[in-house]
Amino acid sequence: MASWPTFAFSIGSQTVPWAIVPGRISNTRLFETPEIAIHQLVDIASKNGNLLLNIGPRPDGTIPDQVQQTLRDIGAWFKANGEATYGTPPRMLYGEGPRKVVGGAFQQNVTQPFTAQDIRFTAKANPLHAIALGWPRGGHLTIHSLGANSKRKVRDGSLLGSDDRIGWLQGADGLELVLPAQALAAYAYRFRITPDEH
Repeated sequence: MASWPTFAFSIGSQTVPWAIVPGRISNTRLFETPEIAIHQLVDIASKNGNLLLNIGPRPDGTIPDQVQQTLRDIGAWFKANGEATYGTPPRMLYGEGPRKVVGGAFQQNVTQPFTAQDIRFTAKANPLHAIALGWPRGGHLTIHSLGANSKRKVRDGSLLGSDDRIGWLQGADGLELVLPAQALAAYAYRFRITPDEH
């Protein structure tokens, strides 16, 4: 049986001690945002890993409201984007971008936040899913790994969750996507890249 890497991620912030005592900590984020959780999830899934969410209940067994909302937001993102993460095998190239991720458990606060240039790839077969971990400024996103010199020739590209058709051009520098002017209300943006089979 294959062994997959598992990464631990606590919805409770790791910038404060693991035991949070109400009233003793001020001006500190006690819970991770849905954006941070989804970015970690997408990054780990693109590397064929598993994400273990740590959800700490109160002494009476109830889950804090902020944690419930984060879980709802993760669920909503999965409802729209699950096909890009569930059952996807490892790829030779997991992604591209400037952010360097520190390995190991509870490392989400050690490195810089993800940006729109951080893109993660997943696929079961075809199409390829390119997930941008931010909305690019200026309405253009370039996926350098999919340039005209790459082995993957592109037939079409679309932005999931948008009714607007996006423009695209596969040039020497990469696959350039021209996006709608208005950012979608999501934490990570999934593009379906359909290959040219000819």
